[in-house]
Amino acid sequence: MSVLYIESFSGLSGDMFLGALAGLTDSYCELKKLPELLNLKDGEIKITEVDKNGIVCKHVRVIDLNVLDKKHLHEHHHHHSHRHLSDINKIIENASISEEAKKIAKDIFLIIGKSESKIHNIPLEKIHFHEVSGVDSIIDIVGSAIMIEQLQIKKVYATPVCTGFGFVDTQHGKLPVPAPATADILTGIPHYAGDEKGERVTPTGAAILKYLNPDFNVPVLTTVKTVYGSGSKDFKAPNVLRISLCKTTEQLTGTYVLETNIDDMNNEFLGNDFQNGLFEHGASDFFTSAIQMKKGRQGILLSCSVPGKKIKQLSDYIFDHTSTIGLRYYPVKGNKLEREIKEFETLYGKVKVKIVTTPSGIKKTKIEYDDLKKLQNTTKLPLQLLQHEILKTININE
Repeated sequence: MSVLYIESFSGLSGDMFLGALAGLTDSYCELKKLPELLNLKDGEIKITEVDKNGIVCKHVRVIDLNVLDKKHLHEHHHHHSHRHLSDINKIIENASISEEAKKIAKDIFLIIGKSESKIHNIPLEKIHFHEVSGVDSIIDIVGSAIMIEQLQIKKVYATPVCTGFGFVDTQHGKLPVPAPATADILTGIPHYAGDEKGERVTPTGAAILKYLNPDFNVPVLTTVKTVYGSGSKDFKAPNVLRISLCKTTEQLTGTYVLETNIDDMNNEFLGNDFQNGLFEHGASDFFTSAIQMKKGRQGILLSCSVPGKKIKQLSDYIFDHTSTIGLRYYPVKGNKLEREIKEFETLYGKVKVKIVTTPSGIKKTKIEYDDLKKLQNTTKLPLQLLQHEILKTININE
């Protein structure tokens, strides 16, 4: 399972995604088979090495052979043979790819279709695509879908998307950047204009990102592999999409119970020194229970309450100081009463007293055992009598 980190500092497009995902999966050679797998005889893929401001990476270019026959170079907003969503779904359904990749590709096109339908106020089944119905967009999306499946993505994180600004020529005339359908797809996704004119985000790029459903609250990540997918345009800054394969450090919050079963260890080794170590290494409380384990063996269940951020520290301590070879932990919820520690000067000496207040305002008191024990050493009074006498003389409301 993969964790992806997507940095869209120069925008998003289908070819940028395709190139970057191919780099992550080492699938550049397989990309050239896509037109054949999709039965698109008018498509061809060329992969070239480019240098974008010193970043050397691959650019994956899908060539529409029909456009070349007319001696016109393909651009994102050039005239295509328009297809309906049903036409594109039929191409995907007849492709020689996995069922999961087909589903991913259809879902991405559906995102675009819903936005086009909304912008043009035309029913989804009647909408015909302009910019994304050509061979290049179909291959960009299906190719990305194949590699998304291969990556078995567990979680996606992303930075806000740079869209560019200004105006762009489309089938509907001059439109603002980002174009209306792209802007609609970007709803809910943090984005900013940047400092250079031009269209940096295409509907295809926006839809692939939308499908991946990224989290923009990026945690601490450990990078395993970083790749770049080049766009066809050139800007002052490098026109590349950076995607990294990462590992996350588990960030646990709240309170957990950490437990282990121990059955082959001298119980004396679990005495005061060990127990003090539990507190020193993060446990807020603990207890042990006698249990009967497999094959009739008698054992001890050690249960500790611990903040999530201290689980590793406490686990390491228990592994080092017991015979256990496995631990388990799970989150818990609970309620706590308000409490405070006060120090009192008494006839017998200083003591710390824990004062707990119940919801109805009743105060309960308990003298800290260590303080009580010290006073017993000098007074020679039984602990229970000493506690009773001290509590009679102090005013907990002081």
